[in-house]
Amino acid sequence: MKLFNRVLLHLSVGIVMVLALWAVCFYYAMMDEVNDEVDDSLEDYSEWIIMRSLAGEDLPSNNVGTNNQFYLKEVSREYARLHPSVCYKDSMIYISEKKETEPARILTTLFRDSEEQYYQLDVFVPTIEKADLRESIFFLILWLYVALLLAILLINVWVFRKSMKPLYRLLEWLSRNRLGMKKEPLDNDTSTTEFRQLNEAVKNYSEHSENVYDQQKQFIGNASHEMQTPLAVCLNRIEMLMEDDALTEGHLNELAKMHQTLEYATRLNKSLLLLSKIENHQYAEVKEMCLNELVGVYLDDYQEVYSHKNITCSMNVKAPFKVRMNETMGGVLVTNLLKNAYIHNVDGGRIEIEANDDSLVFRNTGEPEPLDANRLFERFYQGKKREGSTGLGLAISRTICSEYHLKLDYRCYNSMHEFIIYR
Repeated sequence: MKLFNRVLLHLSVGIVMVLALWAVCFYYAMMDEVNDEVDDSLEDYSEWIIMRSLAGEDLPSNNVGTNNQFYLKEVSREYARLHPSVCYKDSMIYISEKKETEPARILTTLFRDSEEQYYQLDVFVPTIEKADLRESIFFLILWLYVALLLAILLINVWVFRKSMKPLYRLLEWLSRNRLGMKKEPLDNDTSTTEFRQLNEAVKNYSEHSENVYDQQKQFIGNASHEMQTPLAVCLNRIEMLMEDDALTEGHLNELAKMHQTLEYATRLNKSLLLLSKIENHQYAEVKEMCLNELVGVYLDDYQEVYSHKNITCSMNVKAPFKVRMNETMGGVLVTNLLKNAYIHNVDGGRIEIEANDDSLVFRNTGEPEPLDANRLFERFYQGKKREGSTGLGLAISRTICSEYHLKLDYRCYNSMHEFIIYR
C-alpha cells in the first residue's frame, strides 16, 4: 500500500472515531441541558403547589390550559420512608384532552404537613420525543460527518501532497538512475530540514555506491586482462610437456586434467573481461540488426558441434526481430542462448526458435522441473553444473540486454524451457 493511501486510511478511521465520540457526547450534553431547563420549571411549579397546599389555599385545577400538570395524593409513612423525597424521571402519560399518549418529564416530591400526614406530588410536563430527536440528530450529524470528513480529507490530501513533493521527486530521481550509467543532477530544493538531510544522505550513498561499483569493474577488468598472458603461457607449456615421449600414461592424464582446468580458467577470465567491457560501455558502436538472421548464421555451426546429441532444431520467423545494438554484442547474446539451449538439452531433444517483431524466443527440452528463475541470471550460479560451464553465460546475456534496453526472462511452459528476449 502506498504511503499516501495508508496515511489517508488511518486519518479517515481516526476522524470517524473522533466524530462518533463527539456526536455521542453532543447528544447527551444537549439532552442534559434540555432536562435541566425542564427540571427547573417543574421544581418551581412543584414548590408553588406545595406552598399552597401547606398554607391551606385552594389548589389549581389539574389542567389549567398550560403544559404543567400535577397529581397530589396521600401516602403512608412507610411508603414515604421507602421512596426518595425528590425523583426525576421520563415516562409516557396519557393526555385526556388530546386523547393520546405522549412522553413527559415527571417530578415526584414527597412532603408532610403539620399534622404529620405524608403526601406525594407528581408534577409533569410533556416533553420532546427523544426517539425523534435521536433520529433527527443522527441524520443531521451523518450529513455533518460527510461534509466534515470530505473537507478534512481534501485539506489533508492537499497538505500531504504539497509537503511530500520533495520525497516523490527524490524517489523519481532514484528510479531513473542506475549503477554504471550517467546520472542526472538531483534538483530537489526544499526548505524542510528532514528532506534536505535525506537528499544529502541519498546523494552521498549514491556517489559511494558508484565509486565502489567503478572500482569493482576496474579491478575485474584489470585482473582479467593481466591474467590472460600467464594463463596462455601455462597452457602452452603444458601442451609442450604433453608432447614429450618420455611421459608415462599417468603423467599424461594428470597433465590433461591440468590443461582442462586452465582452459576453464581461461574461459572464465574471458567472460569476466567481457562483462567488464560491457559495463564500461566499451562497445559503443551500434547499428540496426536483425537478431533472428544472426541466429541463422550460427545455427548450422552449433548443429554440427552438437550433432552427437541428435537434437532437432526448428526456426519459425513470424516477423523479423530488429534491434539497435553493437554487432559483436549481438553475436555474443545469440551464441550464449544457442549454446545454453544445446548444452542443457537432452539426447534426442528439440529446440524451437520463434521470432516476432517484438520478441525472440529460445525453447528447448531439458530437465522436467523448472529452473530457479530468481537465481538463474546471477553470476556464477549453475544449478545442475554442466562440464565446462562458467555460470556467466546467462548473466552476460542479461547484461547485454540491459545495455541496449532489452529484457531477458525465463519461464517453463509445457515442459519446455523458454528464454525470451523482448522490448
